[in-house]
Amino acid sequence: MDINGIREQFPILQRKVKGKDLIYLDNTATSQTPMRVVDAITRMYTTTKANVHRGVSSISQEATDLQETTRRRMARWLNAASEEEIIFTRGTTESINLVASSFGSMLEDGDEIILTVMEHHANIVPWQLLRSRRNITLRVVPINEAGELDLDVYRSLFNERTRLVSVCHVSNVLGTVNPVKDMIATAHAAGVPVLIDGAQAVPHLKVDVTDLDADFYAFSSHKMYGPTGIGVLYGKKKWLEKMPPYQGGGEMIANVTFEHTTFAELPFKFEAGTPDFVGIAALDKALDFIDEIGYDNIEAHEHHLLTYTTERLMRIPGMRIFGTAPGKSAVISFLIGHEHHYDIGMLLDTQGIEVRTGHHCAQPLMRALGVEGTVRASFAVYNTIEEADKFIAAVQRVAAMLE
Repeated sequence: MDINGIREQFPILQRKVKGKDLIYLDNTATSQTPMRVVDAITRMYTTTKANVHRGVSSISQEATDLQETTRRRMARWLNAASEEEIIFTRGTTESINLVASSFGSMLEDGDEIILTVMEHHANIVPWQLLRSRRNITLRVVPINEAGELDLDVYRSLFNERTRLVSVCHVSNVLGTVNPVKDMIATAHAAGVPVLIDGAQAVPHLKVDVTDLDADFYAFSSHKMYGPTGIGVLYGKKKWLEKMPPYQGGGEMIANVTFEHTTFAELPFKFEAGTPDFVGIAALDKALDFIDEIGYDNIEAHEHHLLTYTTERLMRIPGMRIFGTAPGKSAVISFLIGHEHHYDIGMLLDTQGIEVRTGHHCAQPLMRALGVEGTVRASFAVYNTIEEADKFIAAVQRVAAMLE
């Protein structure tokens, strides 16, 4: 890959922080955005800003075409059976909340949902909110020391009251790539549908929802080089047709009277109100960026960064890395001895290195790991070995300062 050519597409990578060249290693939280995406947003606001699906004017039809072109492309990109199975949301969090609200409304007292200890809060709290409305039970799959799910426990949790499995494809803390295809097959053998939180998977590896046989798959644009405020929920048509609408308002209706409302066909049944059609159109350009590089190249480059950096970090006295599963994603969560993660992060920031510190919206996992929080460095395709070297040297300096 032409890494320099890739980096030139991201102006932010040329800036400085605290007088140092920016080294951005917080890609798990959000990726940076190439200029083609920014340009697409500018074009929409300056030439094609008119509400979609609601006008006969030329500009409205152009905006509608751009949005629906992205939907059709996303269906092909995920290998979905139909564009009707692609719902645009505000992000992974809203996608999961949609399923928790709509699918969850069909559950009964005593039903059970299987989660895992490594879930992001966005895949825990919506189910707890559902539990406050329905007397359901949440079952939790633990992990081993490497940060892998205990699949024996997972299989043992199924019973006649199990109604859904909701699991992350890739852990945002550990980098563990869960065997979701096998987990889905296990669930389906018990007649149970599965929701996959793919927020940390889609930026790094090719996802085929048909091959996985996922019932629902959720992810966010802003983690895959696209605009903020846009998400995608893939759902099998058989489930989406059964589920009631998530929100009410414009676009999701067919006919309204004060006595009765009939709802629009899929996918619009779940897209109430004016969508972020500007962001949706720009997301198409993020897909261009990923497709031009290719997932094979992205995975190989990020894996090289991960193995190179991990090996050298482990030479630092007191280094503790959380998550050592084979084939993990390019995420390194670590602590130096028992030093506080905030202290480490702030000292790295003085050297121009942007990492994430804290519990990473995964407090149950932190408790399982026996820590309050970690420092997390995460790579994207535009990061370089030179940046990895600077990061490693910076961590070494921090370790020496905190001795």
